[in-house]
Amino acid sequence: MTEAEAEAAGTAGTMEISEQNGLEPGPAESTKARLSRTLRASPRVLSRPGAHNTVRGRLDQLLTQVSQVSEAAQVSRTGDIGGQDDQNARDGQDPYGLDERVDLYGDGVVRRLEERVAGLLGTEAAAFFPTGTMAQQVALRCWAARTGNPTVALHPLAHPELHERGAFGTVSGLRTIHATRRPRLPDPEEIHALEEPFGTLMLELPLREAGFVLPTWEELTATVEAAREREAVVHFDGARLWESATHFGRPLSEIAALADSVYVSFYKSLEGFGGAALAGPQSLIEEATAWRHRYGGQIFQQFPTALSALVGLDRELPRLPSYVAQARVVAEAVRAGFGRSDPGWWRVHPGVPHTHQFKVWLPWPPELLDEVSLAMAEETGTALFSGWHTTVTDPPGIAATEVTLGAPGLEWTAAQVESAAAEFVTRARERGKQGGGPAR
Repeated sequence: MTEAEAEAAGTAGTMEISEQNGLEPGPAESTKARLSRTLRASPRVLSRPGAHNTVRGRLDQLLTQVSQVSEAAQVSRTGDIGGQDDQNARDGQDPYGLDERVDLYGDGVVRRLEERVAGLLGTEAAAFFPTGTMAQQVALRCWAARTGNPTVALHPLAHPELHERGAFGTVSGLRTIHATRRPRLPDPEEIHALEEPFGTLMLELPLREAGFVLPTWEELTATVEAAREREAVVHFDGARLWESATHFGRPLSEIAALADSVYVSFYKSLEGFGGAALAGPQSLIEEATAWRHRYGGQIFQQFPTALSALVGLDRELPRLPSYVAQARVVAEAVRAGFGRSDPGWWRVHPGVPHTHQFKVWLPWPPELLDEVSLAMAEETGTALFSGWHTTVTDPPGIAATEVTLGAPGLEWTAAQVESAAAEFVTRARERGKQGGGPAR
């Protein structure tokens, strides 16, 4: 068989498996676009994020989930229900107010969501925001006005410092200082050692860019107390707070009670369409809603996003502890698989994941590893890793990926993960020897 014939045969085989998976390869697609589409259809994945779905798929999924909970509520009125996550369903109530008028500027289902979040976090009130960026800017400018100090102490890897184009200073008139540059949240000694006063300490729980890491409960409470001793308020960036409760061994309300205000996201771990909430004292939330309007967040109708968030609270929130437990199994199995194939330098961090997410580093460029991920998914229907990337702190030739455990990942055994990790490294090594040409 000539080289051209072998290439054609390989392409035909890949297309056959792709067709079995419901894929339609596009000749002009980038590797990342093909990878996203392939992850959506691969039979064996660790998670299946909504962001990889189609518009039709996401809408169908939402309608199906809403119908399931609503039907459960109907059944509960006859006294015959069991195993449902939604308390309203068990109480025989309409869980989402589907027969009520759609929300206008935040009433209706949006208000239901705000009340639900306040109840879960044990705060006096909560306000829905279209984005977490807006919610946190509003919260911190409100605290700056109340404390008289616009300085925010936060980690240099925190989301506002890396991903918001200097919005704190440009839009809100805030300035930031850093208590530590180590890849973890600051400890009490570092808070006490800050050489200038600050009005707010902002803690990202977990710190994503450092590997989704969390302090211990004792460390967190001590750091919060250190901020209080500095006469500062404390704000939690809780974009992923939902899955942190397992690590702390505390209910969400007890965790939130440490802070003066808390932001939570609906589209990450809960798989909502988008949106966020700011929770805290009634007076703060009332002030924040005024600023929400000024920032352009008083949107005419948001019921699809709010509805998807409520579904996430009903369906995904109770499952997160099982995802965290499985992430620890998967992380250990990935290490075992890498050990079998010996990629040279590699890292799985944290050693024991603090949440259902962790980071992996391998000694090849991200383009090569994306090609390996795509080829393995297309040829075998197994996708262990998704997109790879580099950061400013990674040395040349090193790439990282974030591993997230969702419902599909619960079906994997440790042996299956170990085997897939070993195969991935073997494929990467072979592609590296070939020069890492583009995936075909």
